[in-house]
Amino acid sequence: MSSNSIKIGTRGSNLALYQANLVKDQLSEKFPDKHFEIVIISTKGDKILDVALSKIGDKGLFTKELEVALFAGEVDLCVHSLKDLPTEFPKGAQLGAVLTRAEYKDAWVSKDGLSLEEMTEEHVVATSSLRRKAQVHRINPKVKVVDIRGNVETRLRKMKDEGHCDAMVMAGAGLIRLGYEKEITTLFEPEYFVSACGQGAIAIETRENDQDILPIVKTIHCENTYAQITAERSFLNELEGGCQIPIGAHATITDTRLDLLALVAMPDGSKELRGTLSGHVGEAEKIGRELAQQLAKQGGNKILEVVRDMNLK
Repeated sequence: MSSNSIKIGTRGSNLALYQANLVKDQLSEKFPDKHFEIVIISTKGDKILDVALSKIGDKGLFTKELEVALFAGEVDLCVHSLKDLPTEFPKGAQLGAVLTRAEYKDAWVSKDGLSLEEMTEEHVVATSSLRRKAQVHRINPKVKVVDIRGNVETRLRKMKDEGHCDAMVMAGAGLIRLGYEKEITTLFEPEYFVSACGQGAIAIETRENDQDILPIVKTIHCENTYAQITAERSFLNELEGGCQIPIGAHATITDTRLDLLALVAMPDGSKELRGTLSGHVGEAEKIGRELAQQLAKQGGNKILEVVRDMNLK
């Protein structure tokens, strides 16, 4: 970082650039005397588009190259979709701030306007997430579920123009941020369809204890969002989950109370465990950890063992 110039690292998709520019705009408003520059960096997850996420491995899939640039001093901070971040940061990096959370729900995008329940064995539903596949299978075991990769625009094109599928489950936040609200047939409530840990939140990653950058990014940090994602990511971390495991969690905050809803499932929807736990917002990490331990004892560990064995084959 030069005295007045700060470089923001990001992936190059339209959604990633929207998020990076949102951070840039908010920081520019706080620090009009500084120059914020966007630096685009391609990641492994951007380059491998013909393989399901669960088959690639999820450790730093969309973040590693950005972190390399961060450590090399090529950028001063990185902007991520929080759900893409591994639950543990590499040595020397930390979560510097999270923006106020946007839409956290999963979106049902149906070409003909049919609901998930109305789909038949002739219909195809696409998603790249094992968590979403598991819940689609549970709600409607008749439909065929296929993988789909690519950015938001690519997925919409594959469905509408190329006949890849009849419907998709996508993050509502991405569609809304890019102006595709009209493509959403419905937004799933988390009680019906549990969303991903951290979904809808934007994360700023910094070098650990960077006293030049941390005070700057903290000016746009949202404590409520941080408490929510802390509970969700604590749940995920305790179960050692990621893109390869069908796990979901969503936290809500009312006054000083935090309520956490979480899910562990088989990819084919044949078995699903859900649980809830509440407590003081200041105990977010403990709530996530304890709910994970509860579901593990109820059979979650056995589900995870089966899923991990399947992924190794």
